[in-house]
Amino acid sequence: MLEIVQSGGWLMLPIIICSVISVAIILERLWTLRQRRVLPQDLTRQVWSWVRKNQLNHQHIKSLQQGSPLGQILAAGLNSRNRGHDTMKEAIEDTGRHVVHEMERYLNPLGTIAAISPLLGLLGTVIGMVKVFAAITTHGVGDPTVLAGGISEALITTAAGLSVAIPSLIGYRYLRGRVDALVVQMEKESISLIEALHRKKYLETLGHADETPKR
Repeated sequence: MLEIVQSGGWLMLPIIICSVISVAIILERLWTLRQRRVLPQDLTRQVWSWVRKNQLNHQHIKSLQQGSPLGQILAAGLNSRNRGHDTMKEAIEDTGRHVVHEMERYLNPLGTIAAISPLLGLLGTVIGMVKVFAAITTHGVGDPTVLAGGISEALITTAAGLSVAIPSLIGYRYLRGRVDALVVQMEKESISLIEALHRKKYLETLGHADETPKR
């Protein structure tokens, strides 16, 4: 393996660095974007239970905010629940943008690695072919061993660049789709909470209005 890396020339070093970074990003994002971490099961139902029983307090909201990305969004809405429907929705949207930005962390570098790795391989190919033609100019084509170094460098760097780019691109596309799917689910959970709180407030208003004439 070491001989193959050495045969690829100096461009193998940035390709290897790209591969290490790519693997690290993919593993870290797979761990961070787990379903149960981003969208804990029955979290919205638990929050609504607190609201319905008038048990929601600052401690609940704080633990909610620190527990998960969905919890951060719901906590932002709950902190603004007494300021009107529009204000609550704006608070959720603002917090949601920050949460999505956090979920997309490192995806741009991963996409960059997927794009530049084959280019590094192509550059290695060009450099290897330049060496081949330089050897031909100096020694002619009679001795194949003279050409072997440039040819091997051209082929090895191309293969290495593609070997890094293909898994990186697959990982990037998969993680991007995973983020998009989680964002859609968080939006649904947030909207359902907003509508439930708004409906509860509206019903409380009607109940109060019904009681007024009886007094």
